[in-house]
Amino acid sequence: MENEHLIRQAIKDRRYLHQHPELSGEEYETSRFIRNRLEALNIEVLDYQPPSVVGFVKGTKGSKTIALRADIDALPITEEGDKPYISKNLGVAHLCGHDGHIAILLAVSEWISKNAQDIEPNIVLIFQSAEEISPSGADILVKQGVLENVDAIFGIHLWQGMDKGKIGLRPGPMMASVDDFEITIQGYGGHGSMPHETVDPIYVATHVIQSLQSIISRKLNPMDPSVISVGKIESGTTYNIIPDSARIIGTIRTLSPEAVHTIQSQMVQLTEGICNAFGAKGKVDFIIGTPPLVNDPRESQFIECIIRRTFGNEVFELVNPIMGSEDFSYYLQEKPGAFIYVGMKGEASTYPHHHPKFDIDEDVLQEAIRLFIEIVKNYK
Repeated sequence: MENEHLIRQAIKDRRYLHQHPELSGEEYETSRFIRNRLEALNIEVLDYQPPSVVGFVKGTKGSKTIALRADIDALPITEEGDKPYISKNLGVAHLCGHDGHIAILLAVSEWISKNAQDIEPNIVLIFQSAEEISPSGADILVKQGVLENVDAIFGIHLWQGMDKGKIGLRPGPMMASVDDFEITIQGYGGHGSMPHETVDPIYVATHVIQSLQSIISRKLNPMDPSVISVGKIESGTTYNIIPDSARIIGTIRTLSPEAVHTIQSQMVQLTEGICNAFGAKGKVDFIIGTPPLVNDPRESQFIECIIRRTFGNEVFELVNPIMGSEDFSYYLQEKPGAFIYVGMKGEASTYPHHHPKFDIDEDVLQEAIRLFIEIVKNYK
């Protein structure tokens, strides 16, 4: 059967890509692999900034255009384990499933090329660089106009956090925004035995850190999930010197743009106020990252119907929002669409995403391929 060939090819492609991972923004060999495959299938490759690759197939009607997306970058982590297809690039590994995403979309591309006479909408095939870093590869492609003539966009993530045999999504907010911050507190240093002659930035920093959680508990609606986490504190050189300055580094996660605005404005107000009260100066810098991922309700309903009809009612799962982020959100800010989890948690995929021993369950590749194909066949 044709689809059996697609599955075998997807597994072969995935294992090759797993052995040859490349970091975000550096996926030039991966890009060449994808481009060569698309050209061999007689699929037009559009002119977008490499290493992203964008293919195009004209539909029989062409009144609608849908985009399908796969991310292509790997992580700066040394892979552990003894799998025969382990990464050959030391310190770089596909430990999030993007190798599987590429293989899935290549298989779907082959199916599209062989069945173009039966496909009504135009299809844009997005193999996107740099999902794991900022600046985001999705943001770059959006700014280049990749969605200019697209009516809807769909993406799949092989998801270790969902049981194998389940496929699902959530209408509305499904994944969080991510924005990082750096707070610099400028005090006045001196000897540890004479603290009264100093403005201790470490002491001030402890008050600032404590105050940040009051934003979550007292300034936001309790029904609007948000997180402020401090991940690093830098200050001082030795045990008996009070330093001049301290730096606090952390991250903000939330499911709504309104919450992002509230958190950022409150962080500035609290930091400056507390520092002034102690005679220090405080400055907050934000490193703007990925916006919340918000699925379109209508397209989410379309996907739910396809999952139930194709795989059975028991397969569909209405997922809970998570505070992790995904730059597919940039596409959904521009056009309606949906991001879908394909569950694979089980004996073959026991470690979480980004773990050195993470691996995907190759059995679920066929479900993801079929899901994309059904989207293409049924979108009107």
